[in-house]
Amino acid sequence: MSKDSLSPSAITTGLGTRFVGQRVLYYPKLSSTMDIARKEARRGIAEGTVVIAEEQTVGRGRLKRTWLSPQGSIALSIILYPRISYLPYLVMLAALAAARSIEKVTGLKTQLKWPNDVLINGKKVCGILVETEVGENSAAYAIIGIGINVNFKVADFPEILDVATSLADELGRDIPRVKIIRQLLAEVEELCSALPDGEPIYQEWRKRLITLGRKVQVRTSTAILEGIAESVARDGSLLLRQADGSQTRIVAGDVTLR
Repeated sequence: MSKDSLSPSAITTGLGTRFVGQRVLYYPKLSSTMDIARKEARRGIAEGTVVIAEEQTVGRGRLKRTWLSPQGSIALSIILYPRISYLPYLVMLAALAAARSIEKVTGLKTQLKWPNDVLINGKKVCGILVETEVGENSAAYAIIGIGINVNFKVADFPEILDVATSLADELGRDIPRVKIIRQLLAEVEELCSALPDGEPIYQEWRKRLITLGRKVQVRTSTAILEGIAESVARDGSLLLRQADGSQTRIVAGDVTLR
């Protein structure tokens, strides 16, 4: 077994969490951890179960984009069964957990770009996707998908060279992915304990955002808007002040800093 093994035992042994990561489903290669997690969630698998792949072939990002997950990266999905009132905080929770874990394990400084990109030195190192299925009165499930660029050279992938980085590129050396994963799962569980209030999650996420106060271009599914990213609401939406003075609330979109 390699020193960078992502075996379930390497992840779970002595983890110390109550439920997040206590069960790990590992795959050497699959299309998407989100697809497997969705099937398992619909079957009612234990909350906190993690689906992890050594390599994803059809990883998905936000806005139906593909997410590159070559060997040496982290690609995992975490299954939760939250109350509906918790759902707006899950994107914030995931971004914070990823940022905290990267900082604690590597010492690198991270930034957050609305809504959930984790950056290092202005380049994306982590992407997050949250998928939910909601019933009449409760969330049937929520899946948090997290992809982190860890031990590969971004220069080998010219299609992302201008916008992405990896932890290895930033540090000049490889680091054990299991350390990042174990810290990530601990951070997710700690932040889950703050979900009933939500305010601490919102405040830390808002404080870390580099988007606020900046001139931005926002691409939504129907339009391209420009203005000042003025604030973020507690449901995670972006409040954009446009040149004519009007304020637009943006629930989902892709932000480019101008």
